[in-house]
Amino acid sequence: MAQPDSTTTAMGEGEGRKHPDGTTRRDFLYLASAAFAGTGAALTGWAFIHSMNPAADVLALASTEVNLQPIAPGQAITVTWRGKPVFVRHRTAEEIAKAKADDSAALPDPQPDSRRVQREQWLVLLGVCTHLGCVPLGQKPADSKGDYGGWFCPCHGSHYDTSGRIRRGPAPRNLEVPTYSFVNDSNIRIG
Repeated sequence: MAQPDSTTTAMGEGEGRKHPDGTTRRDFLYLASAAFAGTGAALTGWAFIHSMNPAADVLALASTEVNLQPIAPGQAITVTWRGKPVFVRHRTAEEIAKAKADDSAALPDPQPDSRRVQREQWLVLLGVCTHLGCVPLGQKPADSKGDYGGWFCPCHGSHYDTSGRIRRGPAPRNLEVPTYSFVNDSNIRIG
């Protein structure tokens, strides 16, 4: 009579033996492998999703504070916020009066001046033309301010008034007003 191989006997006995609750070692290995694979997939997914979060340098630019004290009436400055130019203009009494008078004009994107400013002497706008994303002229004293005394986009001829509203040209909307708040009388926080 041939004697069975000792390795075959050991394997055969281990596979056939059942725990009192009806499970085998193979069931345990399947469950352990599935748990290990599931954990690995979850960690890989978390790393992938986490990589889509903005970098620290981008988060640092989420808001910017601007000191308004050095800006004289009639003067404008450009600051960068989220990589885009923001126009901050200290409007004169004449510019404010013209913007209010133009509230009743036929505007392509109607919006009263009072909804575009928090304090009428300070106008804060995203300096990006709403037509094709150019940066309009009008911040420097020597710049052309267009037919309405605000900004002029020379690329395609959009004219904006002293409230940043589109008056003439291909731009479909007014210059955007970013989210901002007055920290105190002389500082604003954009973003």
